[in-house]
Amino acid sequence: MIVNINKDNPEYRKLKMVVDCLKNDGLIIYPTDTIYGLGCDISNKKAVERLCQLRGINPAKTNLSFVCNDLSHLSEYAAQIDNSTFKMMKRVLPGPYTFILNASKKVPKLFKNNKKTVGIRVPANKIAQAIVKELGRPILSISLKTDEKEYLVDPTIIHDQYKKRVDLVIDGGIGNVEPSTVVNCTGLEPVLVREGAGDIDFLN
Repeated sequence: MIVNINKDNPEYRKLKMVVDCLKNDGLIIYPTDTIYGLGCDISNKKAVERLCQLRGINPAKTNLSFVCNDLSHLSEYAAQIDNSTFKMMKRVLPGPYTFILNASKKVPKLFKNNKKTVGIRVPANKIAQAIVKELGRPILSISLKTDEKEYLVDPTIIHDQYKKRVDLVIDGGIGNVEPSTVVNCTGLEPVLVREGAGDIDFLN
């Protein structure tokens, strides 16, 4: 199923439908401020298993992102971070960045493995933010790629390819082709892992 949501003023009725889908083991494809993402309710173990099976991944060895609507979930899923890292994140988020942080004790329990890091995303996309806010917890997310490892940007084409494998595709307009910039903050200094969308001057 595909649903069109206004990217500037997301309709509550449609957001509730998306959230109900997530709460019922659903997988969704949704827009961010970079590329479209494949996501599920972070607390729904069956949905997490579905997502990993669909992409053929091991969550312990794959960089999955926790998509949040603000930084209020940091203390729940990330281990204690220093003040300079928090200020850096607060300065550029919401935005097209993924910050890799040391995981809190709660994260390995979600995946039944010894995952030690977590990627935190706060996209500057009103649809993504509204979904997470209505859900009340982050979306577990991974970038949407084809078998040829290309990024898909047209929600109509995405729906044609994934309609039998996911429960809902959200049409929030044409997506971007550039992924988020990834910064590893688990060491003494932040390290650029992947340069993508967004300015990286804040790292200098």
